[in-house]
Amino acid sequence: MKAFILAAGRGERMRPLTDHTPKPLLCAGGKPLIVWHLERLRESGFREVVINLAHLGEQIEDALGDGGRFGLAIRYSPEPPGALETAGGIANALELLGKEPFLVVNGDVWCDWDFRRAHALAERQPQAHLVFVDNPPQHASGDFCLDGSTVRYASSGSGPTLTYAGTGVFSPSFFADVARGTVMKMRPLLDAAIAQGIVTGEHHAGRWVDVGTPERLAELDAQLKAHS
Repeated sequence: MKAFILAAGRGERMRPLTDHTPKPLLCAGGKPLIVWHLERLRESGFREVVINLAHLGEQIEDALGDGGRFGLAIRYSPEPPGALETAGGIANALELLGKEPFLVVNGDVWCDWDFRRAHALAERQPQAHLVFVDNPPQHASGDFCLDGSTVRYASSGSGPTLTYAGTGVFSPSFFADVARGTVMKMRPLLDAAIAQGIVTGEHHAGRWVDVGTPERLAELDAQLKAHS
């Protein structure tokens, strides 16, 4: 099973830090955010990782290389300036990701969800399986609800709203209708699939941080150093 790390974004809310450093290379707890992912992926049995690149992408490639020092094989999926958004970026990399379900992880979050679960989830051949967390203060309204393991719209009344954690397991066929090079967000695909009742999910009650501002980065840095 392969993993795909989304690392192409500009990180506007993190400026000025991201004017000269791509957000996945910003450090917390003594190491870049993306390195936390890589180390946990290796520990969870992953060996092949694909990373998309746009804003200052050469810095990410220079820092991580072929992945050998992490015990991984890393391949890169370059995108044009401005990037292709989430669904567009994944569709653009399908040739590298292969024909089996793969794990997708946002490069700018810190989370302790057990990546080993992805292997068992992939065996079910899901179209899309999303990991949700409790709504953070900056996104108090949440995204969707869970009706058992089925993802519903927040307006369905199925339960409390939750926030998509930026982590999920997807089948390549979920992106089959997105032409390579298309700029496209994930939400239209999810909306269509949720309406069909084919998106599953789970609630992760552990730690999750959307490192979206310099303040949240500094807070995470302090927390990780305190527990090191």
